[in-house]
Amino acid sequence: MIRADHLIVGLSEVATLTSGPIPRTGPAMRKLSLIDRAAVAFDEGRFVFVGTERGARREVRVRSTGTEWDAAGAVAVPGLVDAHTHVLFAGDRHDELALKIGGASYSEIAAKGGGMYSTVEATRKASAASLLAQTDRRLARMASSGTTSLEVKSGYALTHAGELRLLELIPRIGRSLGLRVVPTFLGAHAIPREFTARADAYIDLLVRRTLPVVARRGLAAFCDVFCEPGFFSAEQSERLLSAASALGLGTKIHAEEFVVSGGAAVAARLGVRSADHLIEATETDRLALARAGVTAVLLPATPVASFTSKRSPGRELVDAGVPVALGTDLSPNSWIESMPLVLSFASYLARLTPAEALTAATVNAAHAIGLSAESGQVALGRSADLAVFDAGSVEGIGYRWGAVPVRVYRQGKLIPSR
Repeated sequence: MIRADHLIVGLSEVATLTSGPIPRTGPAMRKLSLIDRAAVAFDEGRFVFVGTERGARREVRVRSTGTEWDAAGAVAVPGLVDAHTHVLFAGDRHDELALKIGGASYSEIAAKGGGMYSTVEATRKASAASLLAQTDRRLARMASSGTTSLEVKSGYALTHAGELRLLELIPRIGRSLGLRVVPTFLGAHAIPREFTARADAYIDLLVRRTLPVVARRGLAAFCDVFCEPGFFSAEQSERLLSAASALGLGTKIHAEEFVVSGGAAVAARLGVRSADHLIEATETDRLALARAGVTAVLLPATPVASFTSKRSPGRELVDAGVPVALGTDLSPNSWIESMPLVLSFASYLARLTPAEALTAATVNAAHAIGLSAESGQVALGRSADLAVFDAGSVEGIGYRWGAVPVRVYRQGKLIPSR
């Protein structure tokens, strides 16, 4: 007999995502490993039963101190995994929306001292307590939308000491919610004003001084770089990522967001864990990424926030055999906290099927941030991370724009609804 401290019955479907390779590519992205008329049980924060309700009635006994909940026909999916966020920052940039409507580009706003540089200034000035408080409020909204694991990048300090401070704060954010957070060093998010026209010198600083400290102190799992004209070239990006890899850090790259920059080619050549954005990636890029096994992390809401007519090439990447993951890109430039809304953008704009989008937001996203062993699947022995939606099927989550879960569990504990 299986003992459990919580049993959920009455689920019309559970998508377990347990069958297939990790990460999933091509047709395998459409296989959700569904269980109909399902039930799941947790004990001490881990799944101890995943199967049919009929099976649960035979095999599971809830402890006297435990609970049982009838989901009344709702559906359940693994806790959603956000593979790309810039959630740790101070302030906001709501005033830029009118500028965008007036035709100003991302680069033009940045060149005038707005955009990222205004966030850098606010973040540098903010106390640790203020940064934690602002970020935790965002994380609480993300969690109540179904996100239980996420990547968090530094990148809004752009100094040696400032970037280390942000990385030191990352383990403290979301602690009260118990979220699983993966830190990424993005010191090469932009060229600091102090290094204007001296991008090579700034890369020197990061390679010679900052990266060794990050690696030695275990402050980040990955190193990332923004490879775009006006930011960092393909050559500078490759130098930084090669140095990070030599120090034992995983590597990622912002590539081909605005123009063809060569970042995707760098990603394929180095075999990075993920190449993110890829809006302008060519067919040659897509094939190279597929051959190299690089995961494409798509941010399908970002082109909308940036007022571009372009879209994330989800269909093209899946058809080329590239493993695709999803993220919100939560930042002052693209303030989106809901992964279910990202699922909708992924289908309606990036042309992923609802099943492909769900795979991209669970098992593939977990792979993209190094969490395949714990996140992205509903399976015995794994952390009991679960999002329950009042939808007709699991594929209905993305179909309904911005679906809101009725319950979210992280390590078997109910996350408060907001």
